[in-house]
Amino acid sequence: MDYYDSEDNENLEIMLLLEAIHAKYGYDFRNYAKASIKRRIKHRMSIAEIDKITEVIERVIYDRSFFLDLLGDFSISTTEMFRDPTFFQAFRKTIIPELQKLQHIKIWVAGCSTGEEVYSLAITLKEENLYDKATIYATDYSEKSLRLAKEGVFDLKLLKKYAANYLQSGGVHSFSDYFTAKENLAAIDKSLRQNIVFSIHNLTTDGVFGEMNMIFCRNVLIYFNRDLQNRVFGLFTESLEHGGYLCLGSKETIRLSNFSDNYTQVLTDEKIYKRNDSPVTFSGKTST
Repeated sequence: MDYYDSEDNENLEIMLLLEAIHAKYGYDFRNYAKASIKRRIKHRMSIAEIDKITEVIERVIYDRSFFLDLLGDFSISTTEMFRDPTFFQAFRKTIIPELQKLQHIKIWVAGCSTGEEVYSLAITLKEENLYDKATIYATDYSEKSLRLAKEGVFDLKLLKKYAANYLQSGGVHSFSDYFTAKENLAAIDKSLRQNIVFSIHNLTTDGVFGEMNMIFCRNVLIYFNRDLQNRVFGLFTESLEHGGYLCLGSKETIRLSNFSDNYTQVLTDEKIYKRNDSPVTFSGKTST
């Protein structure tokens, strides 16, 4: 009985912590998957040598630098360039021919983290002669992640893995051509950054983001509960042009959401959906 009381108390303390973060700083993690949030809180507690979540609440309220560290923990995601190469293969074969019909291409990479997927997309568009007529909007709630994404600098040791993904995805050049190596780091070519607009945007609280031809949000929604996923799918649906594409991660689906009827799945094996003409019931504030 004591175990369950302890578990219930801990869950209550986590709820109070998330309420405190929302009230103090405006970041809303209340509808994130609880198991993921708990792991990240415990990680910060271990580093800071804190035993109780009630102590975390006090530190968050009175110590902004501690809060920023915890915020960084919440934004940690597993990412790499050309992650899921078969997705990028399908993107090249199926979606690129449709994008070639457009005079200008607007793509939103939501939850871009430190930029690996943004630059994977930029390289793909470059090789398909579409980059010059594209604008990529890369957003995240984390200022730290966006700063790293803008820099476009990666650990040189990661490039071997990234290069293998690139080749499997259908890459047609030498992957190293897109980087300049210096000491232990590799910087993405500046030409691949010129059409990317980096911006703060919080999927949990902010509103509609332009009229997009395509939205990438891969491996982000797995950290949200069903209610928040519905909120975000509504946001995406209102942000997409009719006939626009929504790209999700391999473990994510729109089929269980309130907006399933707004989409047709383009390929059975990949989570690429096409926005159709079904009415949209979501209404959100337009983001600036």
